[in-house]
Amino acid sequence: MKVLLDTHIILWAISNDNRLSQKARNIILADENEIYYSTASVWEVAIKHSIHPEHMPLSGGQLSELCKMSGYEMLPVQDHHVLALETIDGNGTEPKHKDPFDRILIAQAKAENMILITHDAFISQYKEKCIIPV
Repeated sequence: MKVLLDTHIILWAISNDNRLSQKARNIILADENEIYYSTASVWEVAIKHSIHPEHMPLSGGQLSELCKMSGYEMLPVQDHHVLALETIDGNGTEPKHKDPFDRILIAQAKAENMILITHDAFISQYKEKCIIPV
């Protein structure tokens, strides 16, 4: 299965953080799974690092290198991912989710027939089959 990691899942996985659930670890470590990280995650980390390096000690470049060293494949943001944003379906009761990085990750996973693993409660409220909360 092709798996796209949400940004915080990437950060927890590469740092072996205890917040990474056993379910997420099993998915990431399963030999049959192809693990991807998005250019959007690198972009998100680069912005957060430049604004608050004390809260985001990794730069975008460092994140990308660590992902590559971990064997993750990069998924660039493409036009059809952006167009897929218009197809994301909420359940109508979820809070308005304004995080553009989360939304593009959902769209990428949906457009590429991937599974997006996340611990984000906002993302989990979407009715998309591509989302697996961990």
